[in-house]
Amino acid sequence: MSSNFLSVGIDVGSAFSFMSIVNPSGILVFKPFKILHNDPDSLKRAASAIKKAEELESKKSLIFLESTGIYHIPLFCYLSELGFDVSIINPLITHSIKNIDIRKVKNDRLDSISIAKLGLTPNLKCSKLPAKLVLELRYLTRKYYDLTDERAAHIIKMKGDLHVVFPQYLDCFSQIAGKTSLMLLDEYGSPNRLLRAHRDALIEKISKASRKGLRASTERYEFLMTAAKAAKVFSCQIDSIYFNIHTTIGLIRNLDMSIASILNQIHSIVDQHADELLIQQVLWLQSIPGIGFLSAVTIMCEIGDFSVFKSPKQLFAYFGMDPAVKESGKFKATSVHMSKRGSRIARRAIFAAALACIRKKRN
Repeated sequence: MSSNFLSVGIDVGSAFSFMSIVNPSGILVFKPFKILHNDPDSLKRAASAIKKAEELESKKSLIFLESTGIYHIPLFCYLSELGFDVSIINPLITHSIKNIDIRKVKNDRLDSISIAKLGLTPNLKCSKLPAKLVLELRYLTRKYYDLTDERAAHIIKMKGDLHVVFPQYLDCFSQIAGKTSLMLLDEYGSPNRLLRAHRDALIEKISKASRKGLRASTERYEFLMTAAKAAKVFSCQIDSIYFNIHTTIGLIRNLDMSIASILNQIHSIVDQHADELLIQQVLWLQSIPGIGFLSAVTIMCEIGDFSVFKSPKQLFAYFGMDPAVKESGKFKATSVHMSKRGSRIARRAIFAAALACIRKKRN
């Protein structure tokens, strides 16, 4: 990276940011000033200040934002649409230079100056915001995993409640949040209500929910009756817990509908952009045994663009799957773990694909 440019450093916050502009020698062109995100005039003044600095110094400017999760995205889009060259710096890099002074002084103004001076560093590793299609799919897949995690948390809580009021029920179903299990817990719930239920009517409901024949449903019914009778001997009947279980079932069902809606939206976007290179790469990934549709979409939208990685090692490190290095003097650690500094969601998708491969070919 050439240093014959103005470096604009912006320390991004949720409601406001601080901006500093330095020349190629690292000298401030203007004093750091505050940008209010909810004030269009403040945003216009910031853009005007950058253009004025370019005219004053007769140099092009490069803008550097510290990645802050989500807060830098609107500012990145705003400045990019005005025609500025904007880059994003990993916070791990910016944090490494914020404490180089002997005095322990930290504020947003100084941080913006540090980021601006960091922008003058040759070969600084920066990134851009991915294409809109990548962002569309990335936000959907991340929400999908958020909801599935929330669903799993509710299931764990429901199992805990059942351990108190109906512990034997947990042995009746391998998937406690399956359609048949949720139907029984919602409509009957307690051991007493199951024992009072009409035999043929309950067997028919089990058969309809599980889509199995009467023989299998009758066996399930007998198993449930045995569990309900055992619960009358060993359990603690608390009405509030049954109320909590009923509430949790409602939450799980709502989450199931939301998760299904997200999957439909992902399929819709993929179908609408079938000619895009990203979608073609999703289809290529799906051709690998063990990688399903969701895993392929997740991996590709977390990568964004293969062209930003010069080697497989860089992609490996981006996933955070590279081993951490611990060396000091003559000491070299022989037991190290993954760095886990990359995309957590991408690692999760790859782990799921690895499990699927093991299930298919254990050798």
